[in-house]
Amino acid sequence: MSQRSRSSPAPESARPPGERHTADQILLAPRPAGERQAFTSSDPWRALRILGEFVEGFDALSDVDWAVTLFGSARVKPGHPAYDLAVETGRRFGEANFAVITGGGPGVMEAGNQGATKSGTLSIGLNIELPHEQAANPHVTRQIQFRYFFVRKTMFIKYSRGFVFLPGGFGTLDELFEALTLIQTGRIKNFPVVLMGRTFWAGLVDWLTETVARERMISSEDLHLFHITDDPAEAVAYVLERVRRQMMDESSATVPKGSLR
Repeated sequence: MSQRSRSSPAPESARPPGERHTADQILLAPRPAGERQAFTSSDPWRALRILGEFVEGFDALSDVDWAVTLFGSARVKPGHPAYDLAVETGRRFGEANFAVITGGGPGVMEAGNQGATKSGTLSIGLNIELPHEQAANPHVTRQIQFRYFFVRKTMFIKYSRGFVFLPGGFGTLDELFEALTLIQTGRIKNFPVVLMGRTFWAGLVDWLTETVARERMISSEDLHLFHITDDPAEAVAYVLERVRRQMMDESSATVPKGSLR
């Protein structure tokens, strides 16, 4: 492998038109040991940028406590069943006095923010730098821009009382399984996870039940870490019940060491 391919991402001329390197790509690109570079291009400098991004996120969201995050595909358009379901879900949670957080982009994220603004609640978009520019959708009333996925993920968890997953792809599944792992390992407690759309999620749930649990890769109890429904009102009721348990835990005990909260 050439030193160029090992030490840095491909040059501008090698990338598709309109595509640019993200901070995550640059951070994760391997470099030969001992390669000299300017301090502002070094990993220690990036560590300071990452710290600064955490500080900015914590400061911008410090007043948010009663919120849920909606996840789902950026590819669906208005009129798609998942889009319409996200609008109604965002609206219902807003009417229950939750702020609504999304990834700030198009598709399900836009629909969730649209539902939030219809209810008059705070509509938050945690946008991420991508190779192709992703502008915040027009229904976001508070936007925060992130360079690093892992910083953004921390904000989703820390400032949400629960997660709601609508139909989506790899990004949605990534967030889902990270949340389930944090719950399974006790990093977060009584954290509600709702899967919206029984038909869409049925294949995944069948695989978890018939293959993963049957092979004892997870326990049967782990299959109860999430709730499946087609009904936004049911989703709100489920989250409210689990949030009540969260609040009881918070009032009766100190936050456990290692918790994100």
